[in-house]
Amino acid sequence: MKRWLPTIVFVAAVAGVLAAGPVAQWIDYHRFADTRPLAGIANAGDVLSNIAFALVAAWGLALSRKRALEPGYRLFLVSLALTAVGSAWYHLAPDDERLVFDRVPIALGCAGLLAGVRAETHGGNPRWVLPALAVVAIASVLWWWATRDLRPYLVLQGAPLLMIPLWQALAASPKRERIGFALAIAIYILAKVAELRDHALFEAIGVMSGHTLKHLLAAVAAGVITATLVRRA
Repeated sequence: MKRWLPTIVFVAAVAGVLAAGPVAQWIDYHRFADTRPLAGIANAGDVLSNIAFALVAAWGLALSRKRALEPGYRLFLVSLALTAVGSAWYHLAPDDERLVFDRVPIALGCAGLLAGVRAETHGGNPRWVLPALAVVAIASVLWWWATRDLRPYLVLQGAPLLMIPLWQALAASPKRERIGFALAIAIYILAKVAELRDHALFEAIGVMSGHTLKHLLAAVAAGVITATLVRRA
C-alpha cells in the first residue's frame, strides 16, 4: 500500500485542481516591475538574469560528458539552457506569443526531473516514461495557449514538489540527496513567492524586482540539484 501513496496523493491533488475550475492568467501578467534598459537591452534585469540558468546548464552538461546520467536529468539540464534563451526572448518584449517559448522549457524541466528521480527510486523507467512526460509537458503549455486555462501547466509544475520527496522517502534515498532536493524545492518556492511580489519587492529594495529575484533563486535551486549530481561523480 505504501508504494501507491505518491500516486494516491497526486491523483487527489489533481482532482482538487480540476474541481476548482479553469485557472486564468491574471490580466496584467506581462506588466513587470523593472523595465529599466541597460546597454540597449530592454527590461535588462529580467532578461540578463537568465544568464544564471545558462551557467547552471553548462556546468551540468559538462558533467554529463564525464559520466552517464539518467536521461531525465539530461533533459532537465538541456531545458535549463532552453529556459535561458526562451525566457530572455520573452522578457525582451513580453506577450502571450513569446511566453510559450518561456513556458515550454520550464515544463520540460519538470518532466525531466520527474523522470530522473522516478528512475532512481523505482529501479529504472520503462522506455516510454520520459517521452510521455515530455509530450505531457509540451501539451500542458499548448493547452494554456488554446484555452487560456493554466491548470495542466500548474499541475506539472507542482508535481516535482509533491512527488519527488515522497518517492525518495519511500525508496530510502541517501540522506544527502533527500536534503539536496528538499533544499532545492524550498528555494524554488521562495522564487515563486518573489515572482508574485514582483512590484512590492522592486519598490522595497530598488536594486532588482521580484521577478528578477525569481530567476536568480530558481537558478540557485537548479544549481543545488546539479550539485547533487556532481557529488555523485
